[in-house]
Amino acid sequence: MSHEAFMKEALKEAQAALEKGEVPIGAVLVKEERILGRGHNLREGKRDPTAHAEIIALQEGSRALNSWRLTGTTLYVTVEPCPMCAGALIQARVKRLVFGVRDSKAGVCGSLYNLVQDDRFNHQIEVVEGIMEQDCRRIMQEFFQKLRK
Repeated sequence: MSHEAFMKEALKEAQAALEKGEVPIGAVLVKEERILGRGHNLREGKRDPTAHAEIIALQEGSRALNSWRLTGTTLYVTVEPCPMCAGALIQARVKRLVFGVRDSKAGVCGSLYNLVQDDRFNHQIEVVEGIMEQDCRRIMQEFFQKLRK
């Protein structure tokens, strides 16, 4: 499968978040062309500041592999990760991060900072950005436009 095919799966997760009134961010964790974990934002519903799409997908992936080490995996996420999620990706030893759209207010994988490629950490992550960027941007814009009304 291609980057676009897996990003479409992440967008399905973002849509699930949107339908629950959550910020529409979705993620899937992939290894060897197989989805190991899925997640979408659930902060409001769970009343949990850590219930981000990326964290949930990593947790599912860890259960699937029976390990906290997620070496050889790729995380697809619709929006550039925040500091907490980027830190979790480093800790989990994720190989590659693929995201759709940058987050100029909270993204630390190229926007505000590049945490995942800082060579002062013991692990760096390959980053691919801009996959299905317009679709990822559109769902976020629609959510915030409705919120403002």
